[in-house]
Amino acid sequence: MNKALLSLSMVAAISLSASAGELMDMAKKAGLKPIPQDEATLMKMIDNPKNPVTAKKVELGKKLYFDPRLSKSGLISCNTCHNLATGGVDGVGPATGHMWRHNPHHLNSPTVYNAVFADKQFWDGRSPDLEDQAQGPMQASPEMAATKKHVEEVVNSMPEYVKEFQAAYDNPKMKPTFKDVADVIGDFERTLVTPSRYDDYLNGNENAMSKEEKEGMKIFIQKGCAACHTGVALGGGMQPFPVAGKYKYANVGDFKGDKNGMVKTPTLRNILETRPYFHNGAVWDIKEAIQIMGETQLGTKISDEEASKIATFFGALTGKKPKVEYPMLPASTDKTPKPDLN
Repeated sequence: MNKALLSLSMVAAISLSASAGELMDMAKKAGLKPIPQDEATLMKMIDNPKNPVTAKKVELGKKLYFDPRLSKSGLISCNTCHNLATGGVDGVGPATGHMWRHNPHHLNSPTVYNAVFADKQFWDGRSPDLEDQAQGPMQASPEMAATKKHVEEVVNSMPEYVKEFQAAYDNPKMKPTFKDVADVIGDFERTLVTPSRYDDYLNGNENAMSKEEKEGMKIFIQKGCAACHTGVALGGGMQPFPVAGKYKYANVGDFKGDKNGMVKTPTLRNILETRPYFHNGAVWDIKEAIQIMGETQLGTKISDEEASKIATFFGALTGKKPKVEYPMLPASTDKTPKPDLN
C-alpha cells in the first residue's frame, strides 16, 4: 500500500472511531443504559429485597407460570398470554382469556421479557412490581377468572407443590397462600432478561452493531424517541398519551390511561417479536408504529426512510432468551378443584 492510500485509510479509521464515540456519548446523554454484563450487578438490579430471588423459588415459580390449573377453566396459564416461545406475548390484538373473552378495553398483552426493568406494571401502571402484577391476571374475569381460594386449593391439593414451597421458604409447616403463589411467579419472571447486541455495544463492543443499526440508533435519539424509551428497559415509565397529535386508532377500545391520562411506555426490547403494537394492539407494521409515535408523541414527521432505519436499529434489540425447559407438573389429586368452563 502506498503512503497516500495508507494515510487515507488512517484518516478513515480515525473518522469511524470519532463517529462511534459520538454515538456512544449521545446514547449516554439520552439515558440509554445496557443490561449489565456482570452477573452480580444484574442480580442486584433484578432482585426484590421483599421477595429475594432464589433458585428454588424461581424453579417453583416457573412451574406455576406454566400451570393452567390455576385458572378457573383449567386451560389458561400465565404463559397463554405471555408465551415465552413467541416474544413473551400472545400475538393477538386484545388479550384473550376465559371463555374466549377479549379484554373489555381491548388491551394488548405486553411482553413479560425484561418486564423487571419497568418502573410500573400494567398499562395504567397500577402495580409497583411483578409480584403484585402476578396477582391480577389470575383473578381477572376475562383472563384466568380464578379466586384466591381456588388458587390456594389447587396448590395445596398437591403434596409436591406444598413440599416445594416449604423447601423454598425453609418452613416445614408452610401452607402456601395466594400471595406466595404470586410471589414465586414474580421471582421467575424477574429472571426473564434478554441481553442483546445493543447491550454489547453500550458495554463497549463497537462492532456489536452494524453500521446501518448505528445509523438507525442515531436517528432514534435525534428524533427524541429516547425521551420516553430510555433507561435499561427502553421504556417502562408512565407518560401522557397522546401528547402532540391524535392517535389514529384511538377508537379501538376505550382505554384512556390512568386517572391522569398517563400510559405505561412499553419496552422496545424484542420489539420486532411482539407485534401488534400499542396498548390496544391496533398496529401490526413496525414502521407505521414508529411514524405514529412521531406524530402523536413528538409532533414531528418521520419519513419512510427514517422509519426503516429506526426499525433496522430495533433489530439489535432482539435479545438472547434464557433457556426455559418446559416443566413437568405434579399430578392432580382428588382434592384438586375440577375445571369450570363457565
